[in-house]
Amino acid sequence: MSLLVATAYFPPAGYMAKAIKSEGIVIEAFETYPKQTCRNHCDIFGPNGKQTLTIPVIRDNGNHTLTKDVRISNHQPWQKIHWRSIETAYNNSPFFLYYQDHFTRFFEKDFRYLLDLNMEIFQTLLQILNISRPVLLTEKFEKSPATNTDLRTIAVAKHSVIQMNYPHYTQVFESRHGFIAGLSIMDVIFNVGPEASSYLGTIK
Repeated sequence: MSLLVATAYFPPAGYMAKAIKSEGIVIEAFETYPKQTCRNHCDIFGPNGKQTLTIPVIRDNGNHTLTKDVRISNHQPWQKIHWRSIETAYNNSPFFLYYQDHFTRFFEKDFRYLLDLNMEIFQTLLQILNISRPVLLTEKFEKSPATNTDLRTIAVAKHSVIQMNYPHYTQVFESRHGFIAGLSIMDVIFNVGPEASSYLGTIK
């Protein structure tokens, strides 16, 4: 059965773990866009601990704006800020130099819509993880879909962690702050490298 999930900006590791264990992935496009979620937030592990990166967005219809219509606000240099934060967090990780070219274009190209950016990121992540899954967008909103496993509510709050069992792996600033579980999939990729897909398979 396919998995129905919300769109996400560099999704949490738990989100990706559930996605790769599914037969297919369906991204919700027609929901009323909620604030303070992984749709435009991701958590990385910086020198001061968990750090949230937020894409500024524009909701033309206020609280009635659909996810597919949410625009990215480029009135501030969020791309430069995010990439600088990612470099600071992971420049000393084992696989940052190997994978950085997969990510830099997301911080150089102008994207108008949040969903377009997130879809390109998601497809790139699947390629990095060597995961082949069909990825579709919804064509309408269904409150209780009958044909998909509905996980649109996972990682609802900005600082929430998807409740799963995350095995330990070595993180750059772990000696300062201890192991932090459930961060963006970037944390796994930069620290674990080619074993990232196998690691996701161990998350229960």
